[in-house]
Order: sequence, then structure tokens, then C-alpha cells
Amino acid sequence: MEKVNEDTLSTARKVIAVHINYPSRAAQRGRTPEQPSYFLKPSSSLAIGSAEVPSTVERPAGCELLGYEGEIALIIGKAARRLGLEDAWSHVEWVTASNDLGVYDLRYADKGSNLRSKGGDGFTPIGPGLIAADTVNPAGLRIRTWHNGDLVQDDTTEDLLFPFARLVADLSQLLTLEEGDIILTGTPAGASVAKPGDVVEVEVSTGEVTTGRLVTRVKEGTTAFADFGARPKTDDAQLREEAYGSREAVGLSADQTAAVGPVLSQELKAKLESVCTATLSSQLRKRGLNNVSIDGLTSTRPEKRIVGLARTLRYVPNREDLFKTHGGGFNAQKKAIDSVNEGEVLVMEARGEKGTGTVGDILALRAQVRGAAAIVTDGGVRDFSAVAGLEMPTYFANQHPAVLGRRHIPWDTDITIACGGTTVQPGDIIVADSDGILVIPPALADEVAEDSIAQEREETFIAEMVEQGYSVDGLYPLNADWRTKYEQWETDKADD
Repeated sequence: MEKVNEDTLSTARKVIAVHINYPSRAAQRGRTPEQPSYFLKPSSSLAIGSAEVPSTVERPAGCELLGYEGEIALIIGKAARRLGLEDAWSHVEWVTASNDLGVYDLRYADKGSNLRSKGGDGFTPIGPGLIAADTVNPAGLRIRTWHNGDLVQDDTTEDLLFPFARLVADLSQLLTLEEGDIILTGTPAGASVAKPGDVVEVEVSTGEVTTGRLVTRVKEGTTAFADFGARPKTDDAQLREEAYGSREAVGLSADQTAAVGPVLSQELKAKLESVCTATLSSQLRKRGLNNVSIDGLTSTRPEKRIVGLARTLRYVPNREDLFKTHGGGFNAQKKAIDSVNEGEVLVMEARGEKGTGTVGDILALRAQVRGAAAIVTDGGVRDFSAVAGLEMPTYFANQHPAVLGRRHIPWDTDITIACGGTTVQPGDIIVADSDGILVIPPALADEVAEDSIAQEREETFIAEMVEQGYSVDGLYPLNADWRTKYEQWETDKADD
């Protein structure tokens, strides 16, 4: 059998990877794409691994979540441009095993490109053997992955969302696939996280023919990231869930989003509590986030400022047969209320439907007893006087006496939802005051808080100057002269 060698790596000008292609992975991720989507990995990420000479990959210093994904790699044998489905497979020369490695700790900095998170040196080992594409049925391949000797992925290409010929033909519509280019075709369910000292093995086979095991050993990186670039961030429970593949693998129960590590530290919470939502909103806008406010709601305690992690609950429109199975007993609404943790904000998607209550006095009281920071719903509230009398704020669209079954079915918890015109994910940071309610992505929270504090210091200075009779022309915002005066004002304040 032919083996992957250095020539194989050197002729690969492009490495193209598919996001989701296996039904098992789509079910795990909770989304099934209608069309394939792709990202590029640099050819410098390629490596060769075998049982005799394993490849070695560094988990970068400061990173926690080095994910592995066993995949089938296609190697293009002749140039392909604007192919039809019937001709596409003939342009593939070899099939081999690959491991699409990546650090979730850096994914926030990529904005979907995966360059930092998946482009590192050695992050795409392939091999060791090559199977001739013209000798196999592309729908009859098997992919298996072992983590420290345990079989963790085992799937076939029989029912792919996007068969291999379709991937080749689709890519060729807009770009030329050149000889030696490599296509990573997606990973099945079971991908997870490897730690230093771990060994990951991937094998592709069809009948008795096999690539042999692609072996990769993980070691700890020792060189810290430079202070002028993106640094690892792992303070997001959802990030860990996606890296490990399931809540259970991280240690979360099916109906609970528990913090894994310091998701919202007391220091960050204090910073966010010290600034108003108007300031935070302007800083988010500077970062291109214009749709992060939950709009149209009223607070039972507008004098309070709230900072907490989002827990989510989704209602769907009432359908009588489904309400019988999902509306009674310990339903999703009661589960959400009964599992909310101290300091968390329970956010409800009610589709802006105001014709019924989504929470009443007993359940609101239970949330307060559990230590919830607030309840946010874009639907109605029952027993309004009692709910309004609680110390815990409730943000709501209106009062209404009707119970859930009139318009809603409590359906699911701890999923991505829409509330008040914006998207909310479990683990997002909710900040609310008398001006409104904001949803802050955890990865941005610290820098947004710091810049908001700096902005409010500037505005304190500006307000003092206005009180002294100065015009806002050149003062608001600060021009160069006024900025020099502001910096002196800051120095004087520090010396006091």
C-alpha cells in the first residue's frame, strides 16, 4: 500500500475542511445544515503519524480544550473546476485518515475562520496509508477513532449529509481544486478533548483494506502567547460542552447548565455592576454588536442593577395534544425554575406573546429562594402584585391573568433562544438596569467592562467641565486639547 510521505504534504496547496457532515454530529450539535460550509487550514498544519513514528502535537501553553476529530481525508489527483456530480469522484486519487485538531480556547478570536483555533503546526495529521479512491465505494467507508485505547468514534459514510462527490463538485464551482489538495470531510459524534500525555488514533477502512492507524501524541506547549495577540479563554460552560461533545462528558446534567470554572468571577461581576447599560451598549456597538438588547420589557424593581449568567427556557405555541405530554407534571418551566442557581438570570422565550402568563407568584418565589438574580420574559406575568413584591426583579412584557395552556407549552431548557428581539445562549452575561437589558458574550465581557469604566471616567470629567460652563464643542467627544487636559485631571485625581 502507498504511504503518506513528505511529498504528499508538500504538494498540498490547500486544506479544506467541512463543518458538519455526519448525521450523528448534526444531532449532537443540534443543527442540520442545508448546504455544506467550509473553512481553510494552512498546509503548514499537516503532519504524518503512524504506529511506528507517531506525530506530536502541542496543546498551546495556557490552553485547556484541545479538541480532536477523526475524519476521512480526500486527496485530489487532478485539477477540478466546475465539475458535475457524475465526474467529481474521478478527480479524487487517494483516501486516508486525518485528525482535525483545534483549540476551542482561541475560537472566540477567529470569527468563524478557525485560523487560530485549528491552524496550528501539526494540527492536521494525516495517514499513514493511502487507499486508492478508484478502488472503493465512497459510501462504503468506515471511520474509527480511539482515545487512549478506547474506541470513541465509529461511523460510516453510508448516510452522509453531503456525499464526497458533492463536496468535490460543490467546491469546484468557485475555486480550482489542484493536484495534492486535501479535503477533510467532517467528523461523526464522539469527538472530544485530549490532554498532554494522551494518544489519539484514527483509522479509515473498507472491507479488509485499511489506512492503518494514524497516531498522534499530545504534549504540553511551553511557550506563552505574546501579549499583543489573542490569548486563550476558557470561561464559558457552553464552550466546554461543545469541545467535549456533550454535557455529560463535561459533568453537566441534562437539565442543568453548571459553571465549569470561574465563568463570572466576582471581580468581573463587580466591574459590570459599576457601569450603566448605556455605557456598555456603546462599547458593544464599537465592537459591531448592535443586536444585544432585550427590548420592550418593564421591571418590577427598576432601581436594581442586575448582573448574572443566563439560564434559558423556551415556550412554543400551544397545541392541545402536545400540551398533554409537555404541559403537566414536572415540565420544562418547573425544571428551569427548580434548577436555577444563585446569581443566575432565567431568560424565557415567549415569542413576545402577551396573551397569557409565563410565570406567577409561586414559581417566582421559588426562583428567589433558589437565589436567582432575576427573571426575564418577553411574555406576560400572572399574580402581578405578588411577583412585584419580591426582592428579585422580574422583567416582563405585561400583566395577564391566564395560565400557560392558553397560548404556550413549556418545551425546553438551556438552549439558544430568542427573547425581546435578541438571541440569548446559556452562559451569556445578562446586565440590566433602569435603561434596559443587555446580553454580553462572555468572551468580550472583561474588555467591554474595562473600556466602559474608562469611558465613564471620561464622561465624569466632561460633565464637570460642562458644569463649569464650557461648550461641548471639542469637549464631547474629547479632541486632542481636551484629552490632554483630561489626562492631567486623571493624574491629579490619582495624586489626591
